[in-house]
Order: sequence, then structure tokens, then C-alpha cells
Amino acid sequence: MKQCTHADALPHPEPEPRGTTCPECLAEGTDPVQLRLCLDCGHVGCCDSSPRQHARAHHKETGHPVMRTFEPGESWRWCFVDHVLV
Repeated sequence: MKQCTHADALPHPEPEPRGTTCPECLAEGTDPVQLRLCLDCGHVGCCDSSPRQHARAHHKETGHPVMRTFEPGESWRWCFVDHVLV
């Protein structure tokens, strides 16, 4: 079973969210679908189900590997590099 090689390097505690919604969607006037929180820097971005996929774009731009859901009642994490749940 494949494992995330980045989880041990995540900051503790996790970073504070930079906002409450996807700033790129807000600037573009689009509605985000499901929010994600970057566990390196606290950027909030929309998920791959959103038309613009800003969380994935943030990963591609910064190389930050792991994000977690930013949806109430959910707690899973995803590693973009290793393509696994953390």
C-alpha cells in the first residue's frame, strides 16, 4: 500500500486558514465547490470538482504537497504528490 512521504514534515500545529473561502473564486466571481486547506501555509482553495481547481493550482504553483478538507464535519487529508489519503 502506497503511503504519503510528506505527512511527517507537516507543521504542528497546522497553519491558521488565510480566509474562509477560496480567494481566487471570490476574485473571479465564481462559486467554489468544496474547500481545501493547504497544510503548509493555510491557503484555502476550491477542490477538483470546482471549475478552476484552485487548491490543485496552489499545489502546482508552490509545491505544497498536503491539503485537508475545509468542510465542516470532515477531517481527511490528501497528498497531491503521492496521490494518497493521509
